[in-house]
Amino acid sequence: MSRSRTAMLAALALVAGASGTALAMVPDAGSIAAIPCTVDYQVQSQWSTGFTANVVVTNNSAAKSSWAVKWSYGGNQQVTSGWNAKVTQAGTAVTAANETYNGTLPTGGSVSFGFQASYSGSNALPTTFTLDGVTCNVDSGTGGPTDPGTPGPGTGSRVDNPYAGAKVYVNPDWSARAAAESGGSRISNQPTGVWMDRIAAITGTTGARGLRAHLDTALTQKGSGELVVQLVIYDLPGRDCAALASNGELGPTEIDKYKTQFIDPIAAILADPKYASLRIVNTIEIDSLPNLITNTGSRATATPACDTMKANGNYVKGVGYALNKLGDIPNVYNYIDAGHHGWLGWDDNFAPSAQLFAQAATAEGATVDDVQGFITNTANYSALKENNFSINDNVAGKSVRESKWVDWNRYTDELSYAQAFRNQLVSAGFRSNIGMLIDTSRNGWGGTARPAGPGAQTSVDTYVDGGRYDRRIHVGNWCNQSGAGLGERPQAAPAAGIDAYVWMKPPGESDGSSSAIPNDEGKGFDRMCDPTYTGNPRNNNHMSGALPNAPLSGHWFSAQFQQLMQNAYPPLG
Repeated sequence: MSRSRTAMLAALALVAGASGTALAMVPDAGSIAAIPCTVDYQVQSQWSTGFTANVVVTNNSAAKSSWAVKWSYGGNQQVTSGWNAKVTQAGTAVTAANETYNGTLPTGGSVSFGFQASYSGSNALPTTFTLDGVTCNVDSGTGGPTDPGTPGPGTGSRVDNPYAGAKVYVNPDWSARAAAESGGSRISNQPTGVWMDRIAAITGTTGARGLRAHLDTALTQKGSGELVVQLVIYDLPGRDCAALASNGELGPTEIDKYKTQFIDPIAAILADPKYASLRIVNTIEIDSLPNLITNTGSRATATPACDTMKANGNYVKGVGYALNKLGDIPNVYNYIDAGHHGWLGWDDNFAPSAQLFAQAATAEGATVDDVQGFITNTANYSALKENNFSINDNVAGKSVRESKWVDWNRYTDELSYAQAFRNQLVSAGFRSNIGMLIDTSRNGWGGTARPAGPGAQTSVDTYVDGGRYDRRIHVGNWCNQSGAGLGERPQAAPAAGIDAYVWMKPPGESDGSSSAIPNDEGKGFDRMCDPTYTGNPRNNNHMSGALPNAPLSGHWFSAQFQQLMQNAYPPLG
């Protein structure tokens, strides 16, 4: 942030003109080194009723173990949320105090934080900042966007497969929980997805750092090589309309709140040039678009909530908006959630889903160039590859497709589904170089129950049931499945058309609670997480297969983590 004295004076003159407030004289060049602190305040994104800003504070005085930055607004700006600092406001006065993880500020060191605020009329820039009561020099303040509402892009550029030749970010929050488990150190260094599953996740929640803190940590992990950071963008209005465990905080009509309070702040952070050297992979809105195909209309699996979301179009609008805003950032890679083979593998779901994805990818200003690929099996359990039977097998005069387990699906596992669906997506209008990701975090199905070979050929059902690795009661079961194990470890380019196997769902984080638990996270109780539940049309009225005593979705579930390690395939050393 070093600048000539002339440039600094010019910047300050512009700030003074914007705010209508005179500034203190800038020290001459010979005394700049004695400035106790410097503040760089940049408006990252601005729209008619709000804005996001980033603040970088450099400490040139004695090292600090905690800090607080203060400033005042000359207008009606009101801070609504912040990240990497506890940002509060009283009248026009704003205070940003350190979080527990970034209180240390050495001499010559810098710290950055950001926030979102509302305003009306003009958005005059603040002119005076203090660090622990000492007035700082204002280093900039003129960094408003040239195109209001559009974050300035980073300087990175995309490669065909972001995982090729790159390390992948290890989330220290998850890693610490995994390492604290008996035997957990065997996998605690594995990369997992960071879930942006509510607005508060952007700034950080109890026990979990915010988005900027993750990206700052990623820069430290990166070193001199390439590094992928995996994010799950997951807060659509009326989210997950066919389930209750993860319905989310936004109501079906709150599309504007989704745009301005969720996507815009995320985009502003990701667009910070500071992070341009990172490869940022976004999994876009799991459990959303596929619901519009399978759980609407006259189908037995339909729900009123999914009919509502199809009618109001807010899933399509939300996904399109996210793709558009995040796709403008050159070092961001968007992968749309594409369900799994046990959801979209049937003929009446397969092609219509690809067409719907193309519709969403061209909504709200997005184009297919904002999509680098798709991800399957996110937070699910479908086996990667079933080796003991194939869709072309016939037993006792019947096709494998006629078995109760396969039930006329055209795919028996995730790898064959992902590769075939990729071709379908290209036919629907997506670029021919799109790649697929497969979440293998919980689809290993190892342990003593793993079949060693095909089942008996007494009937097509004994053949399939005796040989299948996936030991779920029904392929539609999705919540904390009993008997599941860790799957293939994350790896780049493992098969044709597959960019990577990933652990997008952090192993050990619950899918939903086994019984109702009051909470302020927008998470309801879904009986598919209750081990005593006898099912619904979406799992053909089978038992749920869920583990007992599970906590809220996203909360740590030690018993499940231990079972996943026990049943890992390939086995853990």
